[in-house]
Amino acid sequence: MSINILTDSTSDLGAEIVQEFGIDVIPLPVTIGGQVYLDGLEIDQDKLFDLVEQFGTLPKTAAPSMGEFLKFFDRPGESIFIGISSRLSATIQNAKLAAAELPAGRVRVVDSLNLSTGIGLLVLLAAELRRAGKSADEIEQAVLAKVPKVRTSFIIDTMEYLYKGGRCNALQAIAGSVLKIHPIIEVRSDGTLGVKEKARGVRQKGLQMMLDDFAAHLDQLDRHRVFVTHTTSPEDAEFLKSEIIRLAAPDEVRITKAGSVISSHCGPATIGILYMLK
Repeated sequence: MSINILTDSTSDLGAEIVQEFGIDVIPLPVTIGGQVYLDGLEIDQDKLFDLVEQFGTLPKTAAPSMGEFLKFFDRPGESIFIGISSRLSATIQNAKLAAAELPAGRVRVVDSLNLSTGIGLLVLLAAELRRAGKSADEIEQAVLAKVPKVRTSFIIDTMEYLYKGGRCNALQAIAGSVLKIHPIIEVRSDGTLGVKEKARGVRQKGLQMMLDDFAAHLDQLDRHRVFVTHTTSPEDAEFLKSEIIRLAAPDEVRITKAGSVISSHCGPATIGILYMLK
């Protein structure tokens, strides 16, 4: 029987990688201007930022419903679903409710405790283990063992989206703008987000701080794959990729663009480095 590797659209892998590795993706709904769009199918970050500019508000993002998960899970063979951190979304909770309605072991739900290509690293690991002929149980256990090994950090260019999304107050947003503070956000071990550092001044300083942090983990780095994921910063992404190759020479460095869900909370010109430790 085949093994299905499943994820949600916040894994930010993009259509090409999803097709290359044979992954199926359930989109999260994004609501703005009274209209509901499916992340990655009906809206991308470019359209999202145009709509935010047009309406002056951030979209509302939500988890797929239990019913939508039941339809998504209705496929032959065993399935492994790896989704966005349960501390950031109800996606995992709804996936587990749907999986509980199916025969035991039919769908295994893994909480990535992460977001964006931090999830994607685990998804591609699962796909490669499937390719190597591993069983669903072996894949699940290997992915669970790697969950605490994923490292995700990203720099935010403007605090406007954090303010609009209720993640900082007006005074912090104004002060951040005046002082040119670029927060570097990390995904913590419990699956929540926190400010790792604050880069003051030019943006390049923040990019270098992320690279310095990456370099500090070289002795522990899993050199198989590193992601650079961004919302609207292709030149910065190429710079980070070249520096990562110079520092670590990993098997591959992949650049992806964040989807509309991640973009709606972080804003334009957000960029991150995502990797795993051994």
